[in-house]
Amino acid sequence: MDSGILIESFADFAKQKNVDRPTMIRILEDVFRTMIRKKFEVDDNFDIIINADKGDLEIWRFREIVDDDSEDIWDYDKISLTEARKIEPDFEIGEEVAEEIKLEDFGRRAVMTARQTLIQRIKDLEKDILYQKYKDLVGEIISAEVYQILGREVLLVDGEGNELSLPKNEQISKDRFRKGDNVRAIVDRVEMINGNPKIILSRTSGEFLERLFESEVPEVYDGLITIKKVVREPGERAKVAVESYDDRIDPVGACVGMKGSRIHSIVRELQNENIDVINFTDNMELYIARALSPAKISSMKILGDEGRVSVYLKPDQVSLAIGKGGQNIKLASKLVGLEIDVFRELSDYEEEDVDLDEFADEIDSWIIDELKRIGLDTAKSVLALAQDDIVRRTELEEETVKYLFEILNKEFEQ
Repeated sequence: MDSGILIESFADFAKQKNVDRPTMIRILEDVFRTMIRKKFEVDDNFDIIINADKGDLEIWRFREIVDDDSEDIWDYDKISLTEARKIEPDFEIGEEVAEEIKLEDFGRRAVMTARQTLIQRIKDLEKDILYQKYKDLVGEIISAEVYQILGREVLLVDGEGNELSLPKNEQISKDRFRKGDNVRAIVDRVEMINGNPKIILSRTSGEFLERLFESEVPEVYDGLITIKKVVREPGERAKVAVESYDDRIDPVGACVGMKGSRIHSIVRELQNENIDVINFTDNMELYIARALSPAKISSMKILGDEGRVSVYLKPDQVSLAIGKGGQNIKLASKLVGLEIDVFRELSDYEEEDVDLDEFADEIDSWIIDELKRIGLDTAKSVLALAQDDIVRRTELEEETVKYLFEILNKEFEQ
C-alpha cells in the first residue's frame, strides 16, 4: 500500500466520523512518528509533511555530516562523509543532509500496522468525543427514540445514532414504551465500560422535574423563581419548594399557571404524578406546615438536635398528613430535612379519659366485659350514659351500676 492510498482511505474514514482536519493531521503525524521511532529509535531529526487532500506524504531525515573518524559518527543526527557522498557526491563536512524516507522503507508489516492504528485512533477519538459531549450534557433534558426494549433497560438512539440507556430503575413505574417512541429524559451520568462510553438517562431524578419546570415556566428559566428543593416518589407524588426574590411574582401561582396550564404538561410527562408546589420560607415551622399540606397542623415541637419534629393534628387531619402509603409524610420529611412524627391531638374529654381495665382491682372483670360488650371501654364513655340506660342495655343490676358510677366519678374527682 503506497502512502497516497493509505492517507486517502484514512481521510475518507475520518470525514465519515466527523473528525476535523487539524485533528486528522495530528493523528496521522503521531502514527508516522511512532513508526519512525520503532525503526530509528528517535524522531527528533525527522520532519513529516502531510497533504491529506491530495494524499501526499513526505518524511525527511536530517543529519549533519562529520568526518569518518569523528567520535560523533554514531549519534542519531550525524552521518559520515562517506555515507553522505553516496547520497550526493559533492557533500562536505559540516553540511546538513536531508534524506527522504519512503513509506515502503518501513516494510509492509509496519504499514499495515499503521493503517490499523489509524482506524483504531479514530474509533477511540470518536468514543472520547461522545463521552465529552454527554459529560457536558449531564443534568440536561434530551429527546431520543426507542429502538430496543430489554428486560433491564430500554435502549434509545439520539439524532446522530448514538446508543443511550434508560435502565429499569430510572423509569417511572407507569412508563410503557414501544419501538419508535420519542422519549424525554435527563442525562443522569456517563460511564466508561471496557473503554466504551455508556450514557445513562433518567426519568426518576429530581433534576428531571427541575428541568421540566424550567422548560414550562419562563420565570424559572429566567431565574426570577428559584427551585429550592425537589423530592419525588416517581410517578406518584412530588413536592417542589420554590422561592421568588421579586415580591411582585407569586412563585406558586407562576409555576402552576392559569387553571393549572403550566403544571398540567409536566404532570402528563410524569405519568400523572401529583405535584405539590410549596412556597419556600426560612421560618421552619411555617415550612413544615406547608410541606405537610393539605393537612392542617394544630401545633408542633421541633427537636433540632435530634433531627426530628413532632406535629400534632386533629384526628380528621392525621390521614391527610400521612397520605396514601405514607407518601405525604415521607416527602415532607425529605423536603424539610427533618424526620416528622405525627400525633393525634386529643380533646380535653379524651385526654382525661381512663381505660376501664385500669379499674380491675375495684371492679370485677365480668362487669368490665359486660360494659365492653356494648362498646363501653373507657370511664368517660360509661359516665356519658344514664344509669338506667346501662341497666337496660346490659345484664347488670341497678345497684351494681350505681356502685360503678361512684367508683368512676371518684377517679375524676381526684
